[in-house]
Amino acid sequence: MSDLFIRKATGLVRSWSVFDAFVYAFFSINLVTLGLYSFSQMYSFQGGLIWTLLVSAFFILFEVVIYASLIAVMPRSGGDYVWQSRILGGGIGFVLAITGWWFILWLWVPLYADMLRHIVITPILGLLGAKDVALWFGQTSLGLFTTALITLAIVTFYIVLGMKKYARIQKWCFYGGILGLVIVLGLLLSSSPESFKAGFESNATALFGAAPGVYDATVAAGQEAGAALPLTGGTFNLVLLTLPYIVFFNLWPNWGATLYGEVRGATDFKRNFAGMASALLVTTLLGIAVLLAISKTIGWDFYVQANGAWWNHAWGLSEQLPPLPIWPYPALLAAFLTDNRLIQLLVVGLMSLWWFGWSGTVFLSSTRVVFAAAFDRLLPEKVAEVDERTGTPVIALLLMVVPSIVVSFLFAYNIFDFRSLTLASTLVIAVTYFGTTIAAIVLPYRKPELYNASPIAKFKILGIPLISVAGVIFGAFLGYLLFQWLFDPNALYGIGYSINENGYKNGTSLIFMGALYAVATAIYFGFKAYRKRSGLDLDKVHAEIPVE
Repeated sequence: MSDLFIRKATGLVRSWSVFDAFVYAFFSINLVTLGLYSFSQMYSFQGGLIWTLLVSAFFILFEVVIYASLIAVMPRSGGDYVWQSRILGGGIGFVLAITGWWFILWLWVPLYADMLRHIVITPILGLLGAKDVALWFGQTSLGLFTTALITLAIVTFYIVLGMKKYARIQKWCFYGGILGLVIVLGLLLSSSPESFKAGFESNATALFGAAPGVYDATVAAGQEAGAALPLTGGTFNLVLLTLPYIVFFNLWPNWGATLYGEVRGATDFKRNFAGMASALLVTTLLGIAVLLAISKTIGWDFYVQANGAWWNHAWGLSEQLPPLPIWPYPALLAAFLTDNRLIQLLVVGLMSLWWFGWSGTVFLSSTRVVFAAAFDRLLPEKVAEVDERTGTPVIALLLMVVPSIVVSFLFAYNIFDFRSLTLASTLVIAVTYFGTTIAAIVLPYRKPELYNASPIAKFKILGIPLISVAGVIFGAFLGYLLFQWLFDPNALYGIGYSINENGYKNGTSLIFMGALYAVATAIYFGFKAYRKRSGLDLDKVHAEIPVE
């Protein structure tokens, strides 16, 4: 077996505690970045947002069971790739994991950048009096591309530092971000709609050049955009139709699963489950608290209308700039409740830590999947090299960074309608999760010796392995999501081929996703043939559990 892998040890270090993994999971389903960003784009849906949040969290708990179980059985860096390749086969594992954890993450970079400019750069510059620069970042394609380059620089710096130092950064951002959220909730819960309207009118005009009467104009623009999202209510069917959008935010408590080869105590199923589940549940409860606070003071209808006005223009559905010329960021709106500029900067600055603590997630997990594939010799050996000082796979990082620049440019300037691919970033990863879910279901039957020797063998429901039961439930949920995204019978998501009478299809999305899978397949068979000529059978590699 010593000749199967590149070397007898990965070179990666178990530098994280279970609490570090919890913080990573908490930031991975980031309420302030992914959450508020997703909620704002859902303005035209008609399923109650709180009910949608709760229903999605219920099904995602079964995802947590699956991943906590697989981590306990095989705590290896590479996560989905390792489990799928060892349970389902090397070809399936490589194609699904490489596409879902490497290629599609290039598309996430401009999305992270879009959140950076709306949550950090534009609000802070506006509060500092640099209105024109703030609007340049927030409204222009070059501003978005510039922000993407800034994002890449920050993320690269984080990952080069190594997991141990990044964990410290995350913890400080976690504490500071929670403090900022407490202040935001305090401002919203202690004020009135009348106070908000006055503060909104005053600050929007003074800081960002909005015309007088911006509140009423925003209401009108939002109504014209079709703002309809209710806080609660809506039929169960409408809630189900809202689910495929909200999971852009909360499908990711398992995001750190690829890193558990570097987490101490990863064979403890209960601790793994507690870390990811608590991140999901705490985020869900915080989300409900924030939504209720917004409803109390900002006013739910106004918040949804402001979102509709912004995105209707951002998506090119209206050529008219929204009355509020910036994304309606709830933390900034809460800061409008005071005229004290220092307090406003404090609020936005603390809330910015949610982005800085989260941003490393765009590549940190992915580099470990690329590393694991290279360690199995499915990529050049150079990709599996790690920096001895920090334990960082530097070449794997470069394979994430360089293509992301190209994709960010296409997205920023909307070349080939690239901005319509937003939800494709979730769809492709969900396909990877579906593969892992199938692997989880069959694990006790395909690998009985491995399963029976693991700490999860004792967890059963009516004699059926818990991991298989959870897999069937979560697999059904993913199957529903994938059907809605790909066939979109109600023409709601815009990334697949609609089977309704309109016949709508997003050609860019279908071609882009198809090309990614085709490239991954070509790489797999190409390297498999190359290694076979060199005397190495990759099927034997995938028959063995990778070394640590």
